[in-house]
Amino acid sequence: MTHPLTAQPMLAGRGLIKRYGTEHALAGVDIDVAAGEATAIVGPSGSGKTSLLHVLAGILAPDAGQVFLAGQRIDQLSETKRSQLRQREFGFVFQSGLLVDELTAEENVALPTLLGGGRKADALRGAREWLGRLGLGGFASRRPGELSGGEAQRVAIARALSHRPKVIFADEPTGALDTKTGRDTMDALLVTARETGAAVLIVTHDRELADSLPRIVSIRDGLITSGVRAA
Repeated sequence: MTHPLTAQPMLAGRGLIKRYGTEHALAGVDIDVAAGEATAIVGPSGSGKTSLLHVLAGILAPDAGQVFLAGQRIDQLSETKRSQLRQREFGFVFQSGLLVDELTAEENVALPTLLGGGRKADALRGAREWLGRLGLGGFASRRPGELSGGEAQRVAIARALSHRPKVIFADEPTGALDTKTGRDTMDALLVTARETGAAVLIVTHDRELADSLPRIVSIRDGLITSGVRAA
Protein backbone atom coordinates (compact mmCIF):
# COMPACT_ATOMS: atom_id res chain seq x y z
CA MET A 1 0.00 0.00 0.00
CA THR A 2 1.27 3.47 -0.80
CA HIS A 3 1.23 6.09 1.92
CA PRO A 4 1.45 9.85 1.43
CA LEU A 5 4.86 11.46 1.97
CA THR A 6 5.16 15.05 3.01
CA ALA A 7 7.28 17.36 0.88
CA GLN A 8 9.66 18.28 3.71
CA PRO A 9 9.37 15.76 6.53
CA MET A 10 11.28 16.30 9.75
CA LEU A 11 12.16 12.60 9.81
CA ALA A 12 12.11 10.20 6.88
CA GLY A 13 13.05 6.60 6.14
CA ARG A 14 13.38 5.28 2.61
CA GLY A 15 13.59 1.60 1.67
CA LEU A 16 14.65 0.56 5.16
CA ILE A 17 15.81 -3.03 5.54
CA LYS A 18 17.04 -4.61 8.77
CA ARG A 19 17.91 -8.29 9.10
CA TYR A 20 18.65 -10.50 12.07
CA GLY A 21 20.26 -13.56 10.54
CA THR A 22 17.92 -14.66 7.77
CA GLU A 23 14.88 -12.92 9.27
CA HIS A 24 13.76 -9.49 8.10
CA ALA A 25 12.75 -7.17 10.93
CA LEU A 26 12.25 -4.46 8.30
CA ALA A 27 11.63 -5.52 4.71
CA GLY A 28 11.67 -2.21 2.82
CA VAL A 29 9.94 0.51 4.81
CA ASP A 30 9.14 4.05 3.62
CA ILE A 31 7.94 6.42 6.32
CA ASP A 32 7.91 10.13 7.08
CA VAL A 33 6.93 12.25 10.07
CA ALA A 34 6.33 15.98 9.71
CA ALA A 35 7.47 18.62 12.17
CA GLY A 36 4.95 18.85 15.00
CA GLU A 37 3.20 15.64 13.91
CA ALA A 38 2.53 12.77 16.32
CA THR A 39 2.48 9.31 14.77
CA ALA A 40 1.58 6.00 16.41
CA ILE A 41 3.27 2.84 15.14
CA VAL A 42 1.12 -0.20 15.83
CA GLY A 43 1.32 -3.88 15.02
CA PRO A 44 1.59 -7.32 16.61
CA SER A 45 4.62 -8.40 18.63
CA GLY A 46 7.55 -9.15 16.32
CA SER A 47 6.15 -7.03 13.49
CA GLY A 48 9.16 -4.69 13.35
CA LYS A 49 7.82 -1.72 15.35
CA THR A 50 10.75 -1.35 17.73
CA SER A 51 13.31 -2.12 15.02
CA LEU A 52 11.85 0.71 12.95
CA LEU A 53 12.04 3.07 15.92
CA HIS A 54 15.68 2.13 16.59
CA VAL A 55 16.74 2.48 12.95
CA LEU A 56 15.09 5.89 12.59
CA ALA A 57 16.73 7.02 15.85
CA GLY A 58 20.18 5.91 14.77
CA ILE A 59 20.44 3.33 17.54
CA LEU A 60 20.69 0.64 14.86
CA ALA A 61 22.12 1.08 11.37
CA PRO A 62 19.92 -0.28 8.57
CA ASP A 63 21.28 -3.00 6.31
CA ALA A 64 19.89 -1.02 3.38
CA GLY A 65 17.92 2.17 2.87
CA GLN A 66 18.30 5.74 4.04
CA VAL A 67 17.29 7.85 7.06
CA PHE A 68 16.96 11.64 6.86
CA LEU A 69 16.60 14.27 9.58
CA ALA A 70 15.39 17.64 8.27
CA GLY A 71 16.60 16.67 4.81
CA GLN A 72 20.08 15.55 5.94
CA ARG A 73 21.03 11.90 5.63
CA ILE A 74 22.04 10.43 9.00
CA ASP A 75 22.24 6.65 8.57
CA GLN A 76 25.77 6.82 7.13
CA LEU A 77 27.17 8.75 10.10
CA SER A 78 29.69 7.03 12.35
CA GLU A 79 28.47 5.62 15.65
CA THR A 80 30.11 8.56 17.42
CA LYS A 81 28.32 11.09 15.21
CA ARG A 82 25.00 9.24 15.58
CA SER A 83 25.45 9.26 19.34
CA GLN A 84 26.05 13.01 19.29
CA LEU A 85 22.98 13.45 17.09
CA ARG A 86 20.81 11.44 19.49
CA GLN A 87 22.08 13.56 22.37
CA ARG A 88 21.38 16.90 20.64
CA GLU A 89 18.38 16.37 18.41
CA PHE A 90 16.39 13.44 19.78
CA GLY A 91 14.46 12.75 22.96
CA PHE A 92 13.68 9.22 24.16
CA VAL A 93 11.05 7.65 26.37
CA PHE A 94 11.25 3.89 26.86
CA GLN A 95 8.86 1.66 28.76
CA SER A 96 11.33 1.08 31.62
CA GLY A 97 12.23 4.77 31.95
CA LEU A 98 16.00 4.12 32.04
CA LEU A 99 16.70 6.79 34.64
CA VAL A 100 20.16 7.07 36.23
CA ASP A 101 19.75 5.67 39.75
CA GLU A 102 22.48 7.83 41.27
CA LEU A 103 20.90 11.11 40.10
CA THR A 104 17.92 12.99 41.50
CA ALA A 105 14.81 13.54 39.39
CA GLU A 106 15.86 17.07 38.46
CA GLU A 107 19.39 15.90 37.59
CA ASN A 108 17.97 13.16 35.37
CA VAL A 109 15.79 15.67 33.55
CA ALA A 110 18.68 18.14 33.21
CA LEU A 111 21.06 15.50 31.84
CA PRO A 112 20.51 16.06 28.08
CA THR A 113 21.04 19.81 28.48
CA LEU A 114 24.15 19.29 30.60
CA LEU A 115 25.61 16.78 28.14
CA GLY A 116 24.96 19.31 25.39
CA GLY A 117 27.11 21.89 27.18
CA GLY A 118 24.35 23.88 28.93
CA ARG A 119 24.94 25.73 32.20
CA LYS A 120 24.10 23.64 35.25
CA ALA A 121 21.98 26.34 36.93
CA ASP A 122 19.92 26.85 33.76
CA ALA A 123 19.56 23.12 33.17
CA LEU A 124 18.34 22.46 36.71
CA ARG A 125 15.92 25.40 36.62
CA GLY A 126 14.48 24.12 33.36
CA ALA A 127 14.28 20.61 34.78
CA ARG A 128 12.22 21.80 37.74
CA GLU A 129 9.85 23.60 35.37
CA TRP A 130 9.31 20.41 33.36
CA LEU A 131 8.75 18.36 36.49
CA GLY A 132 6.14 20.88 37.58
CA ARG A 133 4.35 20.68 34.24
CA LEU A 134 4.15 16.92 34.60
CA GLY A 135 2.76 17.04 38.14
CA LEU A 136 6.05 16.30 39.93
CA GLY A 137 6.83 19.72 41.35
CA GLY A 138 7.69 18.33 44.77
CA PHE A 139 9.82 15.45 43.51
CA ALA A 140 12.93 17.25 42.24
CA SER A 141 15.28 15.88 44.91
CA ARG A 142 14.01 12.30 44.86
CA ARG A 143 16.05 9.52 43.29
CA PRO A 144 14.52 6.87 41.01
CA GLY A 145 14.36 4.34 43.85
CA GLU A 146 12.07 6.73 45.73
CA LEU A 147 9.60 7.07 42.84
CA SER A 148 6.69 4.89 41.79
CA GLY A 149 6.75 3.40 38.30
CA GLY A 150 4.40 6.09 37.03
CA GLU A 151 6.39 8.89 38.63
CA ALA A 152 9.64 7.56 37.17
CA GLN A 153 8.09 7.40 33.71
CA ARG A 154 6.93 11.01 33.96
CA VAL A 155 10.49 12.00 34.91
CA ALA A 156 11.68 10.18 31.78
CA ILE A 157 9.16 12.11 29.68
CA ALA A 158 10.30 15.40 31.23
CA ARG A 159 13.88 14.43 30.35
CA ALA A 160 12.90 13.75 26.75
CA LEU A 161 11.29 17.18 26.44
CA SER A 162 13.82 19.23 28.40
CA HIS A 163 16.26 20.11 25.58
CA ARG A 164 13.51 20.71 22.99
CA PRO A 165 14.54 17.98 20.53
CA LYS A 166 13.58 17.81 16.87
CA VAL A 167 12.16 14.29 17.27
CA ILE A 168 10.82 12.43 20.30
CA PHE A 169 10.86 8.63 20.16
CA ALA A 170 8.61 6.83 22.62
CA ASP A 171 8.41 3.05 23.06
CA GLU A 172 5.28 2.08 25.05
CA PRO A 173 5.44 5.38 27.00
CA THR A 174 2.24 4.78 29.00
CA GLY A 175 3.00 1.16 29.87
CA ALA A 176 3.82 1.97 33.51
CA LEU A 177 1.08 4.54 34.03
CA ASP A 178 -2.53 4.28 35.07
CA THR A 179 -5.04 5.40 32.45
CA LYS A 180 -5.62 8.96 33.70
CA THR A 181 -1.95 9.67 34.41
CA GLY A 182 -1.00 8.19 31.06
CA ARG A 183 -3.44 10.41 29.19
CA ASP A 184 -2.44 13.54 31.12
CA THR A 185 1.24 12.83 30.52
CA MET A 186 0.77 12.17 26.82
CA ASP A 187 -1.28 15.36 26.52
CA ALA A 188 1.64 17.32 27.99
CA LEU A 189 4.07 15.60 25.63
CA LEU A 190 1.95 16.24 22.54
CA VAL A 191 1.12 19.86 23.36
CA THR A 192 4.80 20.65 23.85
CA ALA A 193 5.75 18.86 20.66
CA ARG A 194 3.30 20.99 18.71
CA GLU A 195 4.61 24.15 20.37
CA THR A 196 8.25 23.34 19.61
CA GLY A 197 7.67 21.72 16.20
CA ALA A 198 9.07 18.37 17.32
CA ALA A 199 7.99 15.25 15.50
CA VAL A 200 6.75 12.47 17.80
CA LEU A 201 6.96 8.76 16.97
CA ILE A 202 5.22 6.44 19.43
CA VAL A 203 5.36 2.64 19.39
CA THR A 204 2.37 1.36 21.35
CA HIS A 205 0.05 -1.56 21.97
CA ASP A 206 -2.40 0.88 23.57
CA ARG A 207 -5.07 1.20 20.90
CA GLU A 208 -6.86 3.99 22.76
CA LEU A 209 -3.64 6.01 22.78
CA ALA A 210 -3.00 5.27 19.10
CA ASP A 211 -6.54 6.28 18.14
CA SER A 212 -6.09 9.60 19.95
CA LEU A 213 -3.12 10.59 17.75
CA PRO A 214 -3.34 12.42 14.41
CA ARG A 215 -1.78 9.52 12.51
CA ILE A 216 -1.51 5.75 12.82
CA VAL A 217 1.00 3.62 10.90
CA SER A 218 0.44 -0.13 10.98
CA ILE A 219 3.34 -2.53 10.45
CA ARG A 220 3.32 -6.30 9.98
CA ASP A 221 6.13 -8.68 9.00
CA GLY A 222 8.50 -5.75 8.55
CA LEU A 223 6.29 -3.89 6.11
CA ILE A 224 3.96 -0.94 6.57
CA THR A 225 0.45 -2.11 5.74
CA SER A 226 -1.37 1.18 6.25
CA GLY A 227 -0.79 4.80 7.15
CA VAL A 228 -3.77 6.93 8.11
CA ARG A 229 -3.78 10.65 8.89
CA ALA A 230 -6.76 12.22 10.59
CA ALA A 231 -8.88 14.38 8.33
